[in-house]
Amino acid sequence: MSDTAAPALKEIFNREKLQHIADQTKAVHPPFDVSAFIALATTNLEALGIMQRMRQVATSLHATLPGDYARNIEILTAAAPGIGNGFASISLPEYVALYGLDDFDLSMRALSYFTRFGSSEFAIRHFLQKDLGATLAVMESWSRHENEHVRRLASEGCRPRLPWSFQLRPLIDDPSPVTAILDAMKADDALYVRKSVANHLNDITKDNPEFVLGLIDTWPKDHPHMRWIVRQALRTLIKKGDAAALAHLGAHEEAQIALAAFKVSPETVALGNPVRISASFTSTAKTPQKLVIDYAVHYVKKNGDASAKVFKWKEVELQPGETCALSISRAMRDFTTRKHYAGLHRVELMINGRPVAESAFELLI
Repeated sequence: MSDTAAPALKEIFNREKLQHIADQTKAVHPPFDVSAFIALATTNLEALGIMQRMRQVATSLHATLPGDYARNIEILTAAAPGIGNGFASISLPEYVALYGLDDFDLSMRALSYFTRFGSSEFAIRHFLQKDLGATLAVMESWSRHENEHVRRLASEGCRPRLPWSFQLRPLIDDPSPVTAILDAMKADDALYVRKSVANHLNDITKDNPEFVLGLIDTWPKDHPHMRWIVRQALRTLIKKGDAAALAHLGAHEEAQIALAAFKVSPETVALGNPVRISASFTSTAKTPQKLVIDYAVHYVKKNGDASAKVFKWKEVELQPGETCALSISRAMRDFTTRKHYAGLHRVELMINGRPVAESAFELLI
């Protein structure tokens, strides 16, 4: 995301939080000049986005701490528990990224510690950019760490397309260097870690789907945590109807169904109101069949063209002759990530990656 994607988020670094950071730093380092820090950290504050504020906190700390990197890390390490858990603590690993690139070992220790209070996922990428091999070697050791926050950092920090950060082009071109990291956490006990592994794999499917499919082919299929990761990791491929990805979910073939109804209501809806999408169909297969059910909304764009967005709906296993009835409400209001435009919006029912029915509604602005 960009700094302007969600303006309210920047208030994580409001004046009260900046004062708290200053007070906690002074508590562990009494000479710390609180007034000087606040003056620097609040400079042009209202005009800054969240990531800009994060960096300004880091540069303000550097300007008001003693100046030696090792000593400053010692102070910030002591202050971190008082600053507390949350996004504001990401200013500490940001400090490492800005001033610690030439002190690799100390910086790696600092990032693995600071990530327990917020996340070092953005900061570690600067080290990956400078020395991919050395940094990945450290992250591989983190993938077996006892602390789930450190394990998550091992995956999240080297995602090739991490939101809010720059892309790691070498890992987009060739994701194989992260194989050991992902493999080590393929059935992690922590949902926090599993989500990161799944998102990392989903990132890779956008450029190298064959790598992901090949990797999960080597994984045993009987662990529930692993199955959860695989399902989430393949979500982009599933939405595209990728046959190999669908096969991993047990949806091997074209759906055998008799469609009873597929409807979108109301037929005309004003922006701000929801539409309801409903479907009913019966299995005509002679044996049980696994069905992955999605729906696609063809959103009208500013120029009048349409762009489809596929949404996950449900996965079911139907017995011969069994009927499935589904209904879901979809909000038709503007978000920071989507602006709506008036016009006819087509809606498709997708089963096992293939469109099987279509309806539509008129959106009024």
